[in-house]
Amino acid sequence: QVQLQESGPGLVKPSQALSLTCTVSGGSITSNRHYWSWIRQPPGKGLEWMGAIVFSGSTNYNPSLKSRTSISGDTSRNQFTLQLSSVTPEDTAVYYCAGARKGVPYSDYDSYDYWGQGTQVTVSS
Repeated sequence: QVQLQESGPGLVKPSQALSLTCTVSGGSITSNRHYWSWIRQPPGKGLEWMGAIVFSGSTNYNPSLKSRTSISGDTSRNQFTLQLSSVTPEDTAVYYCAGARKGVPYSDYDSYDYWGQGTQVTVSS
């Protein structure tokens, strides 16, 4: 049973960088069949795909966030990490890590195989 768990700070100050880590257990992030995404949901809004990593080495980002987003992986720890720079209160959201089979569109959330429980991040001074 593959399980994902997000970790990171719950409160970040404006203009700072946000860093979240997703730890995967019960499976390997180097799977050739899956990619691994970060997805967020601001209060009162829908899900927003932020970016994804495939452990062949490639990453893809939502164009609206690309300039501020970086996703990297640590295969030795079976983790992947989101970094979001220059945060504002508009980045307040529940952040999820998730995994889907290759070929599933990034925003086809119902088709993702694995989800973390989500972690609340608030941007406030």
